[in-house]
Amino acid sequence: MIDLRSDTVTKPTPAMLDAMMSAEVGDDVFGEDPTILMLEKKAAEMLGCEAGIFCPSGTMTNQIGVHVLTQPYEEVICYQGSHIYKYEGGGVAGTSGLSFKLLDGDRGRINPKDVEAAINPDDIHYPISSLLSLENTVNKGGGSYYTLEEIKALHLIARQNNLKIHLDGARLFNALAETKERPTEYGQYFDTISICLSKGLGAPVGSMLVGKREYITKARRVRKFLGGGMRQAGYLAAAGIYALENNINRLVEDHDRAKQLGEALSSADFVKDVYPVETNIVIFKIKKDLSNEKVLQKFKENGLLAIGFGPDEIRMVTHLNFNDDQLEKAIQIIKKGIN
Repeated sequence: MIDLRSDTVTKPTPAMLDAMMSAEVGDDVFGEDPTILMLEKKAAEMLGCEAGIFCPSGTMTNQIGVHVLTQPYEEVICYQGSHIYKYEGGGVAGTSGLSFKLLDGDRGRINPKDVEAAINPDDIHYPISSLLSLENTVNKGGGSYYTLEEIKALHLIARQNNLKIHLDGARLFNALAETKERPTEYGQYFDTISICLSKGLGAPVGSMLVGKREYITKARRVRKFLGGGMRQAGYLAAAGIYALENNINRLVEDHDRAKQLGEALSSADFVKDVYPVETNIVIFKIKKDLSNEKVLQKFKENGLLAIGFGPDEIRMVTHLNFNDDQLEKAIQIIKKGIN
């Protein structure tokens, strides 16, 4: 079965497993796991930040990042399809007591003008606009990405209006694989950055929150009350270190395969439209006389797994366990159609 439901379906390679099994570990809640300390330092330095903290998931790093930058009854400005709003179980409301100001975007990429217009006036009837949250790449935007110049412009508007800035960078390295920008440039434009190790980078578990030291210090307390202290988790951190050292440069391979899938889908008779394919996410709209369920079931019968992404949209995500042979098979399944 060719599984393109997400890049989270990857499994550790033999070399990654070797790194995990040989890791030196300790009690991370006591700050004594040397492999976790190494990962936290490495990730922070890679992104030009002062400190980092290892967590079980990207949802947790996002929730912690938002929490340490805000106070209850304030408001987060973000794209209406942002992961922190749509796919994190309402955690921002429950954990941090915040409301949202949702913006349209160019396939998820919001602009400085709209951000500035969304900031609430100093009026007791409105929540205080306190945080701007960006996502790079944008999941609901089909893997679209911001350039550093676009981020600089958004950073300027945020700082001029006393907004903190969080980045959901679950697939940040996919964006950087296309822009060729240096990751160390990012730290100066964000207070906190979340990166996922278990998506395109191929680790089995884990995400990092990096940022200014004062916020990461607060993050340790929040991680504790969210239940994210994992004790001897250095075995998992070793996979993260391996991923950062070995699996970034190869992301362009995933992007190339995604673009070939997009081309095949563009000429398929059951497809109405395909989002521009820029990284490793392929989203396409099906024709009106069809249903997601029918298309996905036909795919599955032929050996291909994808996922529904809206009433008439389907998503595929390429990853390091999806090779050229599987690509050719997937293209043949697409060409075969659903009749």
